Amino acid sequence: MTHPAHQAVDPVKLDKLAEVAIKVGLRLERGQDLLITAPIAALPLVRLITKHAYIAGAGLVTTFYSDEETTLARYAHAPDESFDKASGWLYDGMSKAFGGNTARLAISGDNPMMLAAQDPSKVARANKAMSMAYKPALEKISNFDINWNIVSYPNPAWARQMFPHDAEDVAIEKLANAIFAASRVDVADPIAAWAEHNANLAKRSSWLNGERFSALHFTGPGTDLTVGLADGHEWHGGASTAKNGITCNPNIPTEEVFTTPHALRVEGHVSSTKPLSHQGTLIDNIRVRFEGGRIVEAKAIKGEEVLNKVLDTDEGARRLGEVALVPHSSPISASGVLFYNTLFDENASCHIALGQCYSKCFLDGASLSQEQITAQGGNSSLIHIDWMIGSGEVDIDGVRPDGAKVPVMRKGEWA
Repeated sequence: MTHPAHQAVDPVKLDKLAEVAIKVGLRLERGQDLLITAPIAALPLVRLITKHAYIAGAGLVTTFYSDEETTLARYAHAPDESFDKASGWLYDGMSKAFGGNTARLAISGDNPMMLAAQDPSKVARANKAMSMAYKPALEKISNFDINWNIVSYPNPAWARQMFPHDAEDVAIEKLANAIFAASRVDVADPIAAWAEHNANLAKRSSWLNGERFSALHFTGPGTDLTVGLADGHEWHGGASTAKNGITCNPNIPTEEVFTTPHALRVEGHVSSTKPLSHQGTLIDNIRVRFEGGRIVEAKAIKGEEVLNKVLDTDEGARRLGEVALVPHSSPISASGVLFYNTLFDENASCHIALGQCYSKCFLDGASLSQEQITAQGGNSSLIHIDWMIGSGEVDIDGVRPDGAKVPVMRKGEWA
């Protein structure tokens, strides 16, 4: 029986999204196993992705589901000590799977405000326990050992959050169409559209890599920030080659080119240009000040307590692990919609990420040890949280080692 909500989702475009996830997102190889995680609401997409995976020759597809009601049951009824626990055995198994070249696909689409009414300290404890248990598996993803991908499904609870004044089926249809447009599957040939888009992002990355800037200088309302770039940093965007030799598109959608900042060389102040939806809390109007790479002052009009808890996660949580450039005219920005979902919102504007860096964003990153990455300025942390600092009013200059400045973006567009 079809859930009435699912009738609002165009089945042809959903099938195209599933095909793009396998052929562009993962480029799944014949005989390769696949591990999927998804909210139970995304079952229609899981079934289509599983079909396309087996058509592509997948060995075995295994899916783990999450469910909002059961997550909330824990917060309502579990004993206090539950919130310091995580299923370490499950994440150990995932880590083992990734170690055996299993591909990874995550379907995002949870209700962004699911935990908004819960005790923030319980949420923080549960997240910390989960982050620690997940670290061995996450490292294989953040070190890009395997091909991985994230796509989204228009979960009804997410649609209601985004379009609160519409009937549920209308909200779902609007969100579905926004996802399809951003994911470039609302065209006749999505595979060709992605090839062209990847070529454009590669062109931007190679220009930045040729320039070898030592820093980026961001200026705009409430922002005067110099982000030093890691020694031997490398820019990436669009499709990238994992250590297993497979070239994949980890994020669908994607509009960014990104690299690793130097954890010790960030100075100045910056203001967020869009709200950050973090684990059920909306953190709005973030204003932080950096000294010697570290956030020494953090304010927010909404969600300040949660922001400060995040910053206290560990030593690396107050330093940057990523800086990304996105033109203000990107399709997601142009849609004018706030998705409350970082996968989409980060592709609407330039952003920075607190926490863990990507080892692939170094020249010859695959062969660098953790010590070398740290020595070159790469940050280490349990968290990696992106937030938006770009808009049509932000200018960015590349700073050369001799201090000369080169325009990179003007009024939010490539200069």
